[in-house]
Amino acid sequence: MAYTTIDNPELYFQVKTYTGTGSSHAITLDGDTDMQPDMVWWKERTSTDYPTICDSVRGATKRIFTNVDEVEDTQAESLKSFDSDGFTMGTNAGANQSSQTYVAWCWKEASGIFDCVTYTGNATNRTISHSLSAVPEMIIFKSRSGSHNWSVYHQANGNTHGQFLNTTSAKDDDATYYQDTTPTSSVFSIGTSVLVNDNTETYVAYAFAPKQGFSKFGSYVGNGDADGQFIYTGFRPAFVITKRSETGGDNWHILDNKRDIFNPAKEVISANANTAEGTTSTSFIDFLSNGFKCRGTGASINTDATDYIYMAFAEAPFVNSNGVPCNAR
Repeated sequence: MAYTTIDNPELYFQVKTYTGTGSSHAITLDGDTDMQPDMVWWKERTSTDYPTICDSVRGATKRIFTNVDEVEDTQAESLKSFDSDGFTMGTNAGANQSSQTYVAWCWKEASGIFDCVTYTGNATNRTISHSLSAVPEMIIFKSRSGSHNWSVYHQANGNTHGQFLNTTSAKDDDATYYQDTTPTSSVFSIGTSVLVNDNTETYVAYAFAPKQGFSKFGSYVGNGDADGQFIYTGFRPAFVITKRSETGGDNWHILDNKRDIFNPAKEVISANANTAEGTTSTSFIDFLSNGFKCRGTGASINTDATDYIYMAFAEAPFVNSNGVPCNAR
């Protein structure tokens, strides 16, 4: 059983759906305890606006789009502020168009869970400090000032490979990404690739560590069956991203517990695409009390004998800190 020190995951991660108003809109998160997010990643569900990230380290109005290699821009009427119990959106259509629906995934920085790191590149092998006090198992990199692909380090791909968040590509073997070196509890290594360390360019890195009962970053092998693989996480997921890692052509596949409040979870948004939310008939999953189970044969989640990586955050731990099992949905 997965004991945890985080009985209430909503203190550090929440999924929020909202409807745009077209005017300044303060959005309150839903948890019993207020959470001021440090990173908000959102997407308009009904149109082709870009999936967007803002964070408190770069500043609320500084946007990066996860589906393209574009540089950071400043939009005063997109995400305007990180508030004590949520965030405020301005009048920008990609964030708050009247009557349109949106989903936002929100993280709070905390030791051992999530850290947002900014640095300036120097095109020389080096290490960058982080404040997780734990070994990150997934790090998402983006040049803020250069038009380069997003680079994703994932422990299941190993320290020799990176993967591109804004494309459907397979994992890529290149020692200039991370020096073929595994992160430690205090630093991560970067090489000379422009994706992570071009001279004088500015970068942001989102570093995530596994936390029992709260977050997990792993891999599985598909079985090509509608009665698909079960992936144990130790918690009931609120959010899952999957990506086919060994071959290209498939999207970064995002499902969550607020757009689908009952199983199966099938309303898909792709991190690497600006397409509207779509309902999948072959790439859906069940969110269970201790993990998730693939319920389709779609290539985004469950091709036979194919490797997948995933990133998952909790709605509730399987067992709380007192050793009491939490209720399933």
